[in-house]
This record gives sequence, structure tokens and C-alpha cells, in this order.
Amino acid sequence: MAGGLVALLDDVAVLAKAAAASIDDIGAAAGRASMKAAGVVVDDTAVTPQYVHGLNAERELPIIRKIAFGSLRNKLLVILPAILLLSQFLPWLLTPILMLGGAYLCYEGAEKIWHRIHAADEHHAAVEDALPDEKTIVSGAVRTDFILSAEIMVISLNEVADEGFWSRAIILVVVALGITVLVYGVVGLIVKMDDVGLSLSQKPGKRVAAFGRGLVKGMPKLLTALTVVGTAAMLWVGGHIILLGTDELGFHPIYEFVHHLEEAAKEATGAVGGVVGWLVNTVSSAILGLVVGALVVLVMSLTVHRRKADAGSH
Repeated sequence: MAGGLVALLDDVAVLAKAAAASIDDIGAAAGRASMKAAGVVVDDTAVTPQYVHGLNAERELPIIRKIAFGSLRNKLLVILPAILLLSQFLPWLLTPILMLGGAYLCYEGAEKIWHRIHAADEHHAAVEDALPDEKTIVSGAVRTDFILSAEIMVISLNEVADEGFWSRAIILVVVALGITVLVYGVVGLIVKMDDVGLSLSQKPGKRVAAFGRGLVKGMPKLLTALTVVGTAAMLWVGGHIILLGTDELGFHPIYEFVHHLEEAAKEATGAVGGVVGWLVNTVSSAILGLVVGALVVLVMSLTVHRRKADAGSH
């Protein structure tokens, strides 16, 4: 009897160790997948604060909470089942879908640069001046989040494609929850920074008050920096996705050219070759992203002008 109990306990210990190892593997895989999607996460974090800009302070966090729940619904109820089914039954579609998402990121990045260089027209300014209601704000933010979330989830899936079906599902649920909490937690801190700073600036202590004023002054600079980083991340991630996708689909010249540049940079820079090689690959991906994005912006602009011209002729 005692021997049987000891054997049972040994079996339980083995199962516990296997479960712990499995959890560790899932955590590590989720971490790798999340890091691969980091560029899109940065853009998601940079975009969201713009939706609550100019609203009453007491409504900022409730609106962000609604957008966060909408983001979770996007990821868990729509995107996750769709990409899991695709990965199981039509895995060859994932690379083209990923490339389409990459092209969209390139377009978004190039469009931001275009609007930065050329001032927005009066109609665009008038639209921004007319602040929409909360329902419209939330629905618009959730629609934008859907595209970014889809890209995050497909990039993450691509990193764990060799895992079993249920492992992929669990890993992607972890990624969805973790990234959503991270993004909207950071967004909440960002949008309340000026309120916290204003409160601290009215405290009696000189250092505390000075720190509060610094937060208030730093808020616009932080948002500007996030916009720049987000734009760069979109071009880099989008371009890198397209770079890898073209190679996987059988068109090798662009990938081989960048790979040769990267290897040459590594050999020429010795001890720091790894870092320099990564920078060469990153800059090359961003340039490719900018070119692709600029082409999409051009096509979209020509399409819009053509429609306006057709509408005017009627």
C-alpha cells in the first residue's frame, strides 16, 4: 500500500514538473512572440492617446477602458479563432495576410510622414475641431485597433507556428491579454500624466511642485516622441515583414541584397558587428517600408482625386 502511494506521489511529481516546464515554455514562447510584435505595440500605444485628446479629464480613463475591452474582443473573439483556423487548415495564407498587414503598416507610416511634411487641408482641421461623441470615439478607436491587433496576433502566431494547436491557442491568449494590459495601462498613465503633474505643481514643496510642472510641460513632448517612434516602428516592422515575405514566397533578390549588406557590415565592424548588422537590416527594412508605403499613398491619393474629379464632372 505504502509502495503504491509512493509511486502515485512520484507520478504526481513528474506530472507537476512536466506542467511547470510546459508553462515555462508557453511563457517563453509568448515572450518571444510579443517581442516580435513590439513595433506594432509601440504604434498602438502611440495612436490611442490621440482619441481622448481634448476630452474632459474625468472621461479619459472610462473611454480608454472601453477601447481596451473592445481590443480584447477583437483579439480573443474574432482574430484568434480566425488565425488559428487558418494556421491549421490554410497555413500558406498566413504569409500573404502578414504581408498585406505589413503593407498597411508601411502605408500608415508613410502617410504620417506625408502629413508631417505637408500641412493638413482645412477640411481635415475642421474635422479635428469638431469633437465627436464618446460612442463614435470608441467605435473608431476599436476599428483602428482591429487592424493593429490583427497584425500583432499574426506576427505572434508566425513565431509559434511550429507549436501544437492548443499550445498556439494558449500562447496567443497570453499574448493578447499581456499586450492589451501593457498597451492600455501605459496609455492610461500617459493621458493622466498632465493631471498628476497639475496636482503635484500645486503642492507646497518646491521640488514636488517643480516635478509636477515638468510633467505638465513634458506631456506634449512625450506624445510627439511616441508619434515619431511609432511611425519609425511601423516602417521598420512593415518593411521587415514584406522583406521576409517576398523571400518565403520565392522572390529572393531584395532579401539577398539586404542579407549581403548585413553580413558585410558585420565583417567590417568586428566586435560590434552584431549590433551594426542589426542596424543595417533595420534601416534597410525601414527604407523598404517607406518605399512601399509611399507607393500605396500615391495610389490612394490618385484614387481619391479620380473619384473627386468624376463626382465633379457629374
